[in-house]
Amino acid sequence: MTPRAAHSELHLSHRSNWLRAAVLGANDGIVSTASLVLGVAASGASGSAIATAGVAGLVAGALSMAAGEYVSVSSQRDAEEADIRLEDRELREDPDGELLELARIYEQRGLSSDLALSVARELTRRGSLTAHVRDELGLEDERRARPLQAAWASALSFSAGAALPLIAVVAAPASAREAVTVVATLLALAVLGDVGARLGGAPRLAGTLRVVVWGAVAMGVTAGIGAVIGSV
Repeated sequence: MTPRAAHSELHLSHRSNWLRAAVLGANDGIVSTASLVLGVAASGASGSAIATAGVAGLVAGALSMAAGEYVSVSSQRDAEEADIRLEDRELREDPDGELLELARIYEQRGLSSDLALSVARELTRRGSLTAHVRDELGLEDERRARPLQAAWASALSFSAGAALPLIAVVAAPASAREAVTVVATLLALAVLGDVGARLGGAPRLAGTLRVVVWGAVAMGVTAGIGAVIGSV
């Protein structure tokens, strides 16, 4: 076996659907729950009130994320299915025109006219709808919208993210409750940013910094509002 034959490439774009939902869910869980418990703590509430608010935020947030992702991705899936039905109808009504359309796509990608037409004919014999869905609509199977997958990924990742600041604020002594929660949250955000960047093949430092900075801003604003309301 030659080195060329043994070579295997790992592409990351097939992870886009579940990775987006998981990273977004975990980030929202960490930031929203940390901001919530810090805001309540800054108002001078008791430990039990802070814990109650955190648990309520975790449950409500997870359900909201799941419902939102399901509705959003379902709409995307519906649009994809509508395009596929339209393409299927066009193939039945004008197969020759669709063949030439497919050939033009390959010609625009660099093939000669004769070769493009030959490739289009060969792929049409193997499955015309599949060829048009992939090459005309750009809908590859591994990148198709999956509502249930997105909903579960969002709900579970939100819950996992929300649990971190909630545990920190409950476990910390009253005198250091806010400081411990902030430190734990920033560390969790840094880890999440790094993991998300590595899984997505993005620059790790930039991915980590943007998650940490915006999380810190959200916590600061919410804690400030809580302090103001508590003093009033």
